[in-house]
Amino acid sequence: MASVTMKDVPKEDRPRERLLNAGSSHLSNQEILAILLGSGTKEESVMELSNRILMHFEGLHLLRDATIEELVAIKGIGIAKGVLILSAIEFGKRMNQYRPNERYIIRSPDDGADYIMEEMRTLKQEHFIVLFLNTKNQVIHRQTIFIGSLNASIVHPREVFREAVKRSAASIIVAHNHPSGDPSPSQEDIHVTRRLLESGKLIGIELLDHLIIGDRKFVSLKEKGYL
Repeated sequence: MASVTMKDVPKEDRPRERLLNAGSSHLSNQEILAILLGSGTKEESVMELSNRILMHFEGLHLLRDATIEELVAIKGIGIAKGVLILSAIEFGKRMNQYRPNERYIIRSPDDGADYIMEEMRTLKQEHFIVLFLNTKNQVIHRQTIFIGSLNASIVHPREVFREAVKRSAASIIVAHNHPSGDPSPSQEDIHVTRRLLESGKLIGIELLDHLIIGDRKFVSLKEKGYL
């Protein structure tokens, strides 16, 4: 059976025309990917190819972490199309992480989680980061302190507060991710939090919160009563 091409689809139903007429938000993932790819193969239309790619990666969740090797292994995807897809994914990530020059203000645990969620929720290893705030609760700097399993012997207050003093921070928020996607705090998480809290009191730099980032959800140890 011959494959259906874009020429066989009524013009008003083609992805590009639908985007122009209805807006990009009304397009399906399949249609957006089809626009990126531009063309299919001799055997299948660009819409069929797009659908097969999405099915291969079980939707966007796995596609966002795809490698060029995984993409070109799919029939119909060469280096050019693979690079195009990866570039679009990376551009989307950067747009999502972009912060305007005006300093971000954190007034609540939700504000803090929003600031780091998209970057941290898909990390494959635990990352422990610190947000350094001024007296207006504006983020003046952020730094990854270490990568690996959270352990009080590794997350030493000295490393955290040395940078806080250097940046003249009034307060800090610490955060780390749980690659499992479940942000429930462990006893080690609580122990690290209390150790940093006491150290901050000694030098006059307040620990405002410890956020544990899961997959699109988080836990605030301040809201849990550990601060």
